[in-house]
Amino acid sequence: MGQAREVMDRLTTAITAGNSDAIAGLYAQDAVAVTPDGGELHGRDDIAAYWRQMTEAVPDGSYQSVHAYEVGNTAIDEGVFTGKNTGPIQLPTGETLPPTQKEIRIRGVDFATVDDDGRIVDYRLYFDEMEFLGQLGLLPDEPS
Repeated sequence: MGQAREVMDRLTTAITAGNSDAIAGLYAQDAVAVTPDGGELHGRDDIAAYWRQMTEAVPDGSYQSVHAYEVGNTAIDEGVFTGKNTGPIQLPTGETLPPTQKEIRIRGVDFATVDDDGRIVDYRLYFDEMEFLGQLGLLPDEPS
């Protein structure tokens, strides 16, 4: 197992534990992350804030790996994130929604590229945001 794989595994552990300090410490100061719901995030602090709001919204979240790869200095994970939305949901507009108390099960893929110091410099997360919102009951009803 190489450095990228080890860093990605530590990130997964920190996220499911809701450990914001550990999450922040895994990213380089000038890291960039791209997520479906957060867009492009610049810097360790913004990325850690993204994960903080996610772990607060689903504090009992767990992750089951389906596939784990490492290519050079990049680790790639495919897996399933599950949990119950018992915390507030932060919207990109800054508004907050109350917890839905709904269970979620989201399949996703993430990529983490690390530098020589073992910090994530580039992070990409992909999941179906519409499926996520639908499971939370936040999509409008279909017209009949």
